[in-house]
Order: sequence, then structure tokens, then C-alpha cells
Amino acid sequence: MKIDVLTLFPAMFAGPLDESIIQRARKLGLLDLRVHQLRDYTHDRHKTVDDKPFGGGPGMLLKPEPIFEAVEALASESTRVILLTPGGRQFNQSIAGELAREKELLLICASYEGVDERVREALVDDELSIGDYVLTNGNLPAMVIIDAVTRLLPGALGDDASALDESFSHGLLEYPHYTRPAEFRGLKVPEILLSGHHAEIAKWRAEQARRRTMEKRPDLLPKTSGGDGAAEQKENL
Repeated sequence: MKIDVLTLFPAMFAGPLDESIIQRARKLGLLDLRVHQLRDYTHDRHKTVDDKPFGGGPGMLLKPEPIFEAVEALASESTRVILLTPGGRQFNQSIAGELAREKELLLICASYEGVDERVREALVDDELSIGDYVLTNGNLPAMVIIDAVTRLLPGALGDDASALDESFSHGLLEYPHYTRPAEFRGLKVPEILLSGHHAEIAKWRAEQARRRTMEKRPDLLPKTSGGDGAAEQKENL
């Protein structure tokens, strides 16, 4: 997969994208990641990328010219262009899987008060947000999305099965995990996990995933017609 990032602050990406799973994916050739300075697509001596909004108001907006030129230079017909903005649809595991199936992504990191609306109208295929809060710019959301997507690329985790039962993979939080020792400071590993009965272990894990989701994130459970699905789920636990 190829991911291009368009930003005013490329130095922010140096640490997080050179470590751990992302570093592994890049070394294996699974991820071709390139970070581009938006100012490189300006033509005045001051490398101007922003201006005051028409109609007045606080702050500055990113101008359309450098963004258009950058996208036209970096994107191909198969590139999915994504604007990272608080007004986008909220990113989740399902969207991460959707993006992992793309060949090329171009992430535009908004800054200041945002971008000229013509960028949305003419260039962008999708708009994403990582939560209902405002950050300084789109760099951190871009890193979050790159990390979540990279984990889903075949071969990135070493064992592709590792991503199958993670939280949100099936609409539920992940079940509890335990490792050696079997008893630590009086706290014991559930007997079922030591039994060797794989079918019963799978059943226990599914039950624990539902229970944990009910307790911590009932909003993830489907609502049923004629009542509260979360309440109905709780009765069945």
C-alpha cells in the first residue's frame, strides 16, 4: 500500500512512523509511506499557504492553490483522497479495514481554521475525524489512521490472525487475556483457559467479550426494535 501525507508539519511524523509495526511494514515493503510539505507546492517567495477568510472571522484558512497542485501531482486514478477534519465521519475499525483494501491513500492534514471549501468540493473523496474534539491540526489523526490501517495489511503483524479478534473487529471489545504464571499474588487464571478444551475456551472468550462490551461500551451493542438492545443483552449475560 502507498500512503502520502500532505502537511505543514512533516517533522511531527518522524518518530511515530519510524517505530514498531509501521517500521516493520515499511522495511518489508508492505507500506510505502511518504510525507510531503505543503509549502513545497507554493510559488511565492514567502511560501504562503494561508489567507484570511472572505466575509471575516477569526483565524486563517489554507488556500486552495497549493493543495490542488499537491493533489494533482501526488494522486493517481486509484488514489483515495482523504481530508482529516473534525467535520468528517468518525474513524473506527470498520473504516480502517475499508482503507486497508485501497491501493493508495492521500491524507490531507488540515491546519488553522481548516481549508478552502473548494478543496472539499473538487478534490476530496472522504472526510474523517478521530473523535468529537478539536486538535491543533490533522497530523495526529493522520498518524492514528496510518497505524490502524497498517496493522491490517497482510504480513504487517507477523501473524495475520492477531488482528482477527482484537477489540472492535467483530463489533465487541476483546476478551480478557492471561499469561504465566497461572497464579500471581493470589490472583488465578480462569480454569477454563488451562483446560485445553478449545471449543469451550472459544465459547468462554465470546461470552467474556460480550460481557466486557456490555459493561464498558454498551453503545457498541445493536439496538433491537421495541426496546433497548443493551438492556436485553445484559439480561442474557
